[in-house]
Amino acid sequence: MAAKHTIIIAEAGVNHNGSMERAMEMVRVAAECGVDYVKFQTAVPELVISTFAPKAEYQKDTDGAARSQLEMCKAIHLPLEAYAELKKECERVGVGFMSTPFDLVSVKLLTELGQDYMKVPSGEITNLPYLRAVARSGQKVILSTGMSVLPEIEKAIEILTSGVLTREDIIVLHCNTEYPTPMEDVNLLAMNRIREELKVRVGYSDHTRGIEVPVAATALGACVIEKHFTLDRSLPGPDHRASLIPSELKEMVRVIRNIDLALGSPDKQVSPSEQKNMIVARKSIVAAKPISKGEPFTEDNITVKRPGNGISPMRWDDVLYSPAPRDFEVDELISLE
Repeated sequence: MAAKHTIIIAEAGVNHNGSMERAMEMVRVAAECGVDYVKFQTAVPELVISTFAPKAEYQKDTDGAARSQLEMCKAIHLPLEAYAELKKECERVGVGFMSTPFDLVSVKLLTELGQDYMKVPSGEITNLPYLRAVARSGQKVILSTGMSVLPEIEKAIEILTSGVLTREDIIVLHCNTEYPTPMEDVNLLAMNRIREELKVRVGYSDHTRGIEVPVAATALGACVIEKHFTLDRSLPGPDHRASLIPSELKEMVRVIRNIDLALGSPDKQVSPSEQKNMIVARKSIVAAKPISKGEPFTEDNITVKRPGNGISPMRWDDVLYSPAPRDFEVDELISLE
């Protein structure tokens, strides 16, 4: 059985703060950390956010209240033409490219650009025209489910599978959209409920601090882990504080790869590495005192000791009261022949 391979997405998002140079560096760093994909966010801010849209509290905490959500997003998004260059850089350094579209123009752009998966963010799970556009793209989908409940997720899946896509083409990520997410709000077991109720593959998009929750999600069977990262957590911007720095991202990848290996198979079996320990750690029936040929084996003259290369103690009743076929010294392995 091949080892599980969890898809790890390093979410660069808008942590480049609108700098193409920083975005390119994030691609290279993500590749060095060993992730499968580096993912950005593609948007025409004026098509996503109205002039009246308030900021989330975490956005106020990290960006201040002076400028609007629209002004903030216009400052930190890259122009649409940047994503083709980012994809080329991903190909050059050997890491997968992904970006999340937040509007119909961006869906069209990323469809034409080509991705292994189209990422649907949590905020669009109730956006019918958007979901239809994603369905028409024909690309496999990774669907984040922050702020949603099972009937909303099921409805989104129905829309996404209204054309050529099937449920096998969709991976649903459990998610909480608070940045950073309090541990008591993670509710990680909901990931399993999504898998059981909706009959889809599942993963986890993480906004907690640290790496322990993504690691736990991997152990619970997540096939995708998505995690924000930044080159510098002290940079201004809404998502940096809930992001990993490169050394933490690299450690998360290392641990998840080990968890993938450790999960193995549901079959309980003796592993190749432990087979050699069976003789050392298991026990056999041995002579507790000198035994003469023809003397019956009794509770008094046999016992159980290591090593385990003789008669198993599970055959104790077969050995008891049988005649000794020869003389035995103390601690010698008992045989019936």
